[in-house]
Amino acid sequence: MVSSAAACAGPKDGGAEGGAGGDQPRRGGTLTVLNAEPQTDFDPARLYTSGGGNVPSLVFRTLTTRNREDGAAGTEVVPDLATDTGRPNKDATVWTYTLKEGLKYEDGTPITSADVKYGIERSFAAELSGGAPYLRDWLIGGDTYQGPFKAGADGEKGKGLASIVVPDDRTIVFKLRKPEGEFPYLATQTQFTPVPKDRDTGTRYEERPLSSGPYRVAENENDGERLVLKRNPHWDEKTDPERKAYPDTIDVRSGLDPAVINQRLSTGSGADASAVTTDTNLGPAELARIADDKELAGRVGTGRFGYVNYLAFNPKVKPFDDIAVRKAISYAVNRTSVINAAGGSALAEPATTFLPEQKAFGHTAYDHFPAGKTGDPDKARQLLKKAGHQNLTITLTHSTEQNRQTSPEVATAVQEALKKAGITVELQGLESNAFNERRWSAQKAPGFFLSRWGADWPSGAPFLAPIFDGRQIVEDGSNYNHAQLDDPAVNNEIDEINKLTDLDAAAERWGALDRRIGERALDVPLFHPVYKRLYGKNVKNVVISDWTGVLDISQVSVK
Repeated sequence: MVSSAAACAGPKDGGAEGGAGGDQPRRGGTLTVLNAEPQTDFDPARLYTSGGGNVPSLVFRTLTTRNREDGAAGTEVVPDLATDTGRPNKDATVWTYTLKEGLKYEDGTPITSADVKYGIERSFAAELSGGAPYLRDWLIGGDTYQGPFKAGADGEKGKGLASIVVPDDRTIVFKLRKPEGEFPYLATQTQFTPVPKDRDTGTRYEERPLSSGPYRVAENENDGERLVLKRNPHWDEKTDPERKAYPDTIDVRSGLDPAVINQRLSTGSGADASAVTTDTNLGPAELARIADDKELAGRVGTGRFGYVNYLAFNPKVKPFDDIAVRKAISYAVNRTSVINAAGGSALAEPATTFLPEQKAFGHTAYDHFPAGKTGDPDKARQLLKKAGHQNLTITLTHSTEQNRQTSPEVATAVQEALKKAGITVELQGLESNAFNERRWSAQKAPGFFLSRWGADWPSGAPFLAPIFDGRQIVEDGSNYNHAQLDDPAVNNEIDEINKLTDLDAAAERWGALDRRIGERALDVPLFHPVYKRLYGKNVKNVVISDWTGVLDISQVSVK
């Protein structure tokens, strides 16, 4: 996932005890969600989510979903509409699912496997674009299918994908063009939400989608700026052990200034006492103030999402074609100053591996260019001198957006560290859209730039494949393989791991591959972000998994 983020505050060790303890969760009341970004395009075909999303997961159920538990336990994929996480054939090219009995929409009509098939097919329509791209790549015929609204080559409109088969009302079979052992993770995406064909209103479906989850959309103002969710009377908790759905109403208010959100959560007046945020972090100054207030400190959730911030090299641009230059920069970087620029140790943790430090991703500890907490400029100078690079001047491209990740503060910290190694760094700041266009371009990518990557699900696959699989280099479009690495051995290992349906075994091999690629110094991992978020004083049952890193509103209870 490019960012989300999706994509995307705490596990039990992260300070969420104030919300998780005390009174037992109870049914009833209104939960208010205060967010900066509106929940736009509220159509399961158009949403780019992982694990079903946060607010979307209250309305849209999928074949599988994330385990709604704190910390590492929350990285597991579990059944949702389906009876299990899927049954693969021998080589994981065919996956079969059976729907649970008694599933109903908000109007009481039954949910069928044909509805799941149609929900997926409509996500291929150009007018409903925005969701994850995997289905186009994985399903046989997905690369040419244009959705059910356009006529096919034979002139028949509404024709479905032959690679999705529904032999009866409760069975659905997916035929893939290559082995994909992680298909159960993909089945958590909202594109797997059932949509009855006779209720589809195309681009207007987002205004009044049919609920399969515990809540229905009662109001949707200004394209998701305000969403009011009420109970779905036909949701049966016996078929859905994951979502607790304690509140009667969930009122999502967006378009708010982050400082206002944190102030309202801190003060907790009126409805704000029963409020949370799913997208607004606390900043360094706010954390400093909260540290002196025991009550507020007890209402800070801490989460970790699979994300890495890094320095990217494009070896097609000199002098970054020379591995000695890339290694020298790797030694010279001062991660302490970078973390300070990112908001401090409470909001960022140093990284020497590309994969996040979580078991689900296959994290394998390594540091190929050990330089301590503050860098090793002497080692960097030695490498440059030996390679014939003295008085080196390079350009570092960054965003002008004040996000403390790819922003001027982080770029300046890198600049100052490299100066001690005799490297002059000229900073090139670009407006956010221009910056993203440059860094994701195979033709125009800078030689040296700040970047970041987040996983679509907790595994090494959506982390390493888009970044290092040579077959995913896109010449005309968004290219995420910044190093434009096309190594047959790496490509082959990615294929071999993708065949594995034993996710623990796959994780181990993703970690080993990360270590091997790391030796090439194609990037410099800088830090993994930490999320710190306030929640209201009447909020109970705080659950924050390592899948999302943020409070799961399907678990929350209010007084």
